Amino acid sequence: MTHPLLDLTPLTAAHFANIERRVAALLSTAQDVVITQGEALLPLEGCIRGVAGPDTTALNVITGPYGQTFGDWLRDCGARVVDLAVPYDSAVSAAQVAEALAEHPETSFVSLVHAEAATGNTNPVAEIGRVVREHGALFMVDAVASVGAEPLLPDAWGVDLCVIGAQKAMGGPAGVSAVSVSERAWQRMAANPRAPRRSYLSLLDWKERWIDAGRTALLHAPAQLEMVALQACVERIEDEGLETVIGRHTRAAAATRAGVKALGGGFAPYVREARHAAPVATTLRAPEGVDASELVARALAADPVLPLVAGGGALAKEMIRVNHYGTAAAGSTVHSCLSALGAALTDLTGRSVDPDAARRAATAAWERPAG
Repeated sequence: MTHPLLDLTPLTAAHFANIERRVAALLSTAQDVVITQGEALLPLEGCIRGVAGPDTTALNVITGPYGQTFGDWLRDCGARVVDLAVPYDSAVSAAQVAEALAEHPETSFVSLVHAEAATGNTNPVAEIGRVVREHGALFMVDAVASVGAEPLLPDAWGVDLCVIGAQKAMGGPAGVSAVSVSERAWQRMAANPRAPRRSYLSLLDWKERWIDAGRTALLHAPAQLEMVALQACVERIEDEGLETVIGRHTRAAAATRAGVKALGGGFAPYVREARHAAPVATTLRAPEGVDASELVARALAADPVLPLVAGGGALAKEMIRVNHYGTAAAGSTVHSCLSALGAALTDLTGRSVDPDAARRAATAAWERPAG
């Protein structure tokens, strides 16, 4: 008996290469794009292990949990790591990066997360890219949460290694990811004796055995379902228009931020300044004296499909995240989340909220023209 998820036509090298080209077009990049057969942590680690070694001094910007992970990988490679950490409720500035590079002129690698879905902030990659390029360092950006939610132009911004995943704003699968690689980054990997070879972490294998060989033979059996799903989500973005997709995320973030301020009850945006808030997800501070994880659990008990989650780790008691990305970047999703959080707070504490005011404020923000 056939099954639509099992009996697929084999994915050819030409089909795989065509999906790569469409991903490259989504990023407006002329750089090589490698689609990696795994979640985005795979190419992120592959990038770092490919370019870093004991002779590397790295500036690692920490605006959330993934920056901490990058620092651990860099140290494991033997690199000297300078961590530039800023509060999770803000963003790093190009001036801060420039100051750190001036203090450590030997820096040859900079790592940064564009948008931190876990903490709800976003960083000015275009401005930082200019600073990094003037310094001459290699620049790696984790754009997993930003692609599709806000502008992302690796070539124009001087990004040498730009890693994306499809599972957030793109509305696609989690089991496949991609990285655009500049010629400078390829040269750094080729000169690094510690770069992985014959390994799932090896980007050089893809360069030498796939790209340089004319993309005629795949390195290994592709993750076929994920590749087909990646193609489908790229096609959906192409049909809707990338600017329209980005606009939905921008409006969802603005509506959530405006709505939660009007809701009352002690809720507040976690990221203090709107210009530092990521369009992919909005983080909220739970009302004083209220456990965020309990509040989210109560809201989800009433509506389990809402894209609500409590913060991770130490933030579990104080942060609520509204994941308005992909198809959830919609006004109806924002209204449902605000209503559920308000009802959960009243149910738990008896505090009054104003859901009608929240709806009006969210609607006004959603309908407001961009800019």
